[in-house]
Amino acid sequence: MSKSTPQRPVGLIHFALALGGFAIGTTEFATMSLLPLFAADLKVDEPTAGHVISVYALGVVVGAPTLAVIGARMSRRSLLIALMGAFAIANALSALAPTYGWMLAFRFVSGLPHGAYFGIAALVAASLVDPGKRTQAVGRVMLGLTVATIVGVPLANWLGQMLGWRWGFGVVAICALLTVAMVLAVVPRDVPDTGASPLRELGALKRGQVWLTLGIGAIGFGGLFSVYTYLASTLLAVTHVGPATVPLVLAVFGMGMTAGNLILPRFADRAVMPTAGALLLWSAVALAIYTVSVGALWSITLSVFAVGIGGALGTVLQTRLMDVAEGAQGLAASLNHAAFNTANALGPWLAGLAIAGGYGWASTGWVGCALALGGLSIWGVALLVEGRRAPAYA
Repeated sequence: MSKSTPQRPVGLIHFALALGGFAIGTTEFATMSLLPLFAADLKVDEPTAGHVISVYALGVVVGAPTLAVIGARMSRRSLLIALMGAFAIANALSALAPTYGWMLAFRFVSGLPHGAYFGIAALVAASLVDPGKRTQAVGRVMLGLTVATIVGVPLANWLGQMLGWRWGFGVVAICALLTVAMVLAVVPRDVPDTGASPLRELGALKRGQVWLTLGIGAIGFGGLFSVYTYLASTLLAVTHVGPATVPLVLAVFGMGMTAGNLILPRFADRAVMPTAGALLLWSAVALAIYTVSVGALWSITLSVFAVGIGGALGTVLQTRLMDVAEGAQGLAASLNHAAFNTANALGPWLAGLAIAGGYGWASTGWVGCALALGGLSIWGVALLVEGRRAPAYA
């Protein structure tokens, strides 16, 4: 960031950036809980309405690299404002969608700024602290998303039930506009990198370690989503809890993610790849334990908290991408969230196949365990390749 701008409290800047993450996290996860409401209003069945969630994820995957490349010559502050402004407009339009077709279009557009915002916000947050505290800074930005699973999602769902589903998207638009105002007020002006260009950003795609890091996220993080997507159904069908208990357990999952993003970045700042490997192993074990914990409320709650801690992998891999992307920081950082939305599609799809195959709701944990181990395998390949390319000293 520019050194000529007045210094502002770093914590306040991180809070402004995290507020955008809160808005994004709220709309990403709350859409699932609002699905029955807007499906009925837009006159489609729930499986069809579920495509609204898929097109949002597709928007993230398409928008993350595209907007990062297009915005390569913009200042990071200006790009953040543009991305969150577009996000606010798209969610406001989602709240006003007159038909299912328009809803699909507006949700796709809503997803476009998601990955690029998180990527650029992470770079801005990391640039304001000492190099040894980069992951902690990124973790603070990601806290917005994790807190959204505890506060934002229940709020959006409550508004949807009390005032209508459109308010669930409307409140996200309001949060996005507040983020724009805060970024304008507190984030220092910066001068675009004179050497930045779309071509240089695309250079990230030539680096094997960038692809391996993205692969770790796309596969390894899928395990968390394989369980989370079907958690409510598992609680109702297997644990036999009442509907009112489901949001409480979902909130415990969010608490696990929040705890992970508060604690694990401190270790990643000392040793980023060992921390990533430990998180993947932790996730594999926690997901395996989940399969035998679903019979009682106390055990599934503890298990879900442990699975949520594994969500810190996103923050850790964000720092890893900063290390391996060299001059193409914007694109690589944004692609991290495209990878995690790939995981968000892969995990539930494979878990759904297991359930449809008659293996039961608990089988989602075994699917998740396999995906975490798959991510760990890619992590091992990344270490092996890096070791072979390291210079030898006499």
